[in-house]
Amino acid sequence: MRRGEKGGKARAPEGGRGLPAQLRNPPGGRNARIMLLALAVDRTGTGLWAASSVLYLTFVTHLSAQRIGVLLGVAGVVGIAGSPLAGRLAGRFPVRPLLVGCHLLRLVTLGLVLICTGFDALLPVVAVTYLGDRAAKTLEMLFATRAVGERRAAYQALSRSAANAGYGVGAGIAAIGLAVGTTGAYRVLILGNALSFAVAAVLVWRTSEPGGSAVEAARAGDAARAGGATRAGDAARAGGAESGAPVVAGERDSVRPAGPWRDRGYLRFVLLDIPMNLDDSVLAVGLPLWLVNRTSAPHALVPAFLVLNTVMVVVLQLSVSKRAEGPRRATRAVLLYGVLMFAGCGFLAAATRGGSWVAGAVLLAAALLVTLAELMRSVSSWELAVLLAPPDARAAYLGVAGMSQSIQKSAGPPLLTGVVMAAGPAGWLVLGAVVAGLAVVQRRACAHRLGVGSPPAEAAALTIG
Repeated sequence: MRRGEKGGKARAPEGGRGLPAQLRNPPGGRNARIMLLALAVDRTGTGLWAASSVLYLTFVTHLSAQRIGVLLGVAGVVGIAGSPLAGRLAGRFPVRPLLVGCHLLRLVTLGLVLICTGFDALLPVVAVTYLGDRAAKTLEMLFATRAVGERRAAYQALSRSAANAGYGVGAGIAAIGLAVGTTGAYRVLILGNALSFAVAAVLVWRTSEPGGSAVEAARAGDAARAGGATRAGDAARAGGAESGAPVVAGERDSVRPAGPWRDRGYLRFVLLDIPMNLDDSVLAVGLPLWLVNRTSAPHALVPAFLVLNTVMVVVLQLSVSKRAEGPRRATRAVLLYGVLMFAGCGFLAAATRGGSWVAGAVLLAAALLVTLAELMRSVSSWELAVLLAPPDARAAYLGVAGMSQSIQKSAGPPLLTGVVMAAGPAGWLVLGAVVAGLAVVQRRACAHRLGVGSPPAEAAALTIG
């Protein structure tokens, strides 16, 4: 019997037969199946918006490039507030109607985009759209955390696959509309994004509210503390120290900060997680611009980066997620992320040498490495955000954790274009070294808070096992 199996039951094969079974019976049952479908529909609309929004704003609303940059930049900054706002509301109200409300909010704002023509009118409308988008992503994560329990990593892998598949479908549909190129075609694409929110809202409404709400957890925590949970916690910590078992974040201290904004350890994790999300900007901005401006690789390779990334995420996310389940594997995945990002940045620096085909091959290798890093980060970041949060305040904590992605999306592109790429190949090497170093810092901080032991002890345990 392999380590980790219980009751002698054989596990599903790792190959082709395992994936359909996961898709048919995802963690969380019916709720998870409906949410995965809603996620795919939502991201299909996102793919439509991502591929057509700039051209719509250019040719339909006739905004200048500078105004489009300001519009999207301000909207991205406003969107940062969506995550903590959603977390705070989810601590007081059920998640399901809040998520439905986010979908309907974006349905209304995208409808307004179709009738607004001036910059002053579009700015608040697009900003509220981005605010609802970030809030919805946080609520989706919280819904899944409550619905699937300890199988978060497996569900995250499925959700990433569904999201990327939806995004690819949306981008493909957008390509047809962009090929037509008329004002009517652009409006249909924006309308399609709006309709995706309506369908997603209907699907979410068909689910049932997941168990383990923040209100219930808080009440349970209050009752436990009133009944002498402090003494029980002392005994549990003593037993955990003797057995070497990990201690969850909410049990490490009988007195903890009142909320995530006063929890320095958790805020440190969130701050470190911002550069841990730079793979997104590297893939979307760094690779294409570096290819066009600093290498002799054929420009036709630019779409290949998106295709490679999408296919790898859909095919590999489930198997990669197994490397990030639980505190030990999640913290180890952070280190692997740093190594992969350093290697990917090294390939980007080397792409300036050699002929066009050599440069193209090197850039494809860089895209592969950064995508592998993204696969590790997408699961480990969520797993650690949940594990480090006290169970009875998880909604508020996850709301704060969701800010890291929003901040990176706003700060990442100008960092790459204005600092890293301006410094030439050396800029990529410095970026890779910095991210790798921060990965070591984050791994140590998370391991200390979760009580999973030092790297040497962990390696010895794995060798014995």
